[in-house]
Order: sequence, then structure tokens, then C-alpha cells
Amino acid sequence: MAAEDTPQEIADRERIFKRFDTNGDGKISSIELGDALKTLASVTSEEVTRMMTEIDTDGDGFISFHELTDFSRANRG
Repeated sequence: MAAEDTPQEIADRERIFKRFDTNGDGKISSIELGDALKTLASVTSEEVTRMMTEIDTDGDGFISFHELTDFSRANRG
């Protein structure tokens, strides 16, 4: 059974999601993801596409907070 998220983990994830969701529509587009990642590191459009494919599990072209949470939990160090 997976460990529960701590309040700090939830708050951090919400903060990150809001920072990436620049237009505030409650979802992260591939453009928003690319822009956010480019501020953090040098990434190619192929890397952004690969990340979108991995995180956007319902295939609607956007990353929801739920999808970001699932991705974060699966990749906890």
C-alpha cells in the first residue's frame, strides 16, 4: 500500500501545478509544460512531447492536477 501524501507534499504539488497552469484554467497544456520546463532547464520539443505523453494518461492533451499527482507519486524518490 502506498504511503499517504503529507500535507507539505500536497501543498508543494498544488504550488507547482498553479505555477505551470499559467492561464489558470485548471489544466496544464503542452505549451504551458514546455514553457515551465524551459525556465528550469534546456529541453527540446521532443522531450516535452514525451513528458506530455507520459503524464497525460487520459490523452486529452492536458495534464490535470490528478494526473500530476499520480505522476508525482509514481516517481517519488
